[in-house]
Amino acid sequence: MPNSMQQIRLHFDVHADLAQSAYQALDTALEETGFPVAVFETDEKNAVWTVSVYCGEDARAQVSTAIKSVMDSLGVTPNIGEEALADENWVEKTLQDLAPVHAGRFVVHGSHDRNTVRPYEHGIWIDAAMAFGTGHHGTTAGCLHMIGRAMKRCRFFNALDLGTGTGVLAIAIAKAAHIPVLATDIDGIATRIAMENARLNGVGDAVTAITARGFSHRAIAVRKPYDLIVANILARPLQTMARDFASHLAPGGTAILSGLLPRQRARIAASYRLQGLHFVHAHYRDGWMTMEFRKP
Repeated sequence: MPNSMQQIRLHFDVHADLAQSAYQALDTALEETGFPVAVFETDEKNAVWTVSVYCGEDARAQVSTAIKSVMDSLGVTPNIGEEALADENWVEKTLQDLAPVHAGRFVVHGSHDRNTVRPYEHGIWIDAAMAFGTGHHGTTAGCLHMIGRAMKRCRFFNALDLGTGTGVLAIAIAKAAHIPVLATDIDGIATRIAMENARLNGVGDAVTAITARGFSHRAIAVRKPYDLIVANILARPLQTMARDFASHLAPGGTAILSGLLPRQRARIAASYRLQGLHFVHAHYRDGWMTMEFRKP
């Protein structure tokens, strides 16, 4: 194989507490390069996750520097490993090793597992891509579980998916509730992928994806109030945006928040209680926590 075709994988291990923060920070740092970033649990017993970046040989030093800089900002010195990859589609190869994820009646699967979805389940076809959310992360699966739980209790009509990634949550809502969903992400690549996945799953007419930071986009204001808002991001922005969640929720509306660690429960609950939202339920999966709040 010519050297110009050689791909490598730079990888390092992190504790579950830092997995999503490391992934998102590194993905942002490498956004302009287009190098794919992936994160998967590799040792459930010891709560170890592996973060990987795929790039060409000539970008090895650039990526290594980015990894060290990002992890230094998180107070960690990474032990970076390297693997030379064959000339093949690494995304497809990785996906073949991922089993379908079951969360209530939702099943997130790749193209190779389309026939495993049973008639009473909502199948969501998501192949690995340059965006967060194949369903295998505890935060995504936790959101799906909580969405299904909330839908047993409430009938929703207008939903917002904040930080959509691959669009998996927006697609789940559109499929199960048959309602319009506005999906947003700060990453333009993610919103494009989310729309492609929505069309792939037959809900392209129901899901609208836009590139936006927080609640600042005019399209978000135009469609409010929402009776369901889901956000799988991180504790700090979720805490900062508590007032925005309250102002965009309809009376009786539900907010489902993830990207949280169990130790962050008290401060998130307090922030949303100050805005008049009532804590309803917390769900724990793979070391992560998803919380549900309701507006009176």
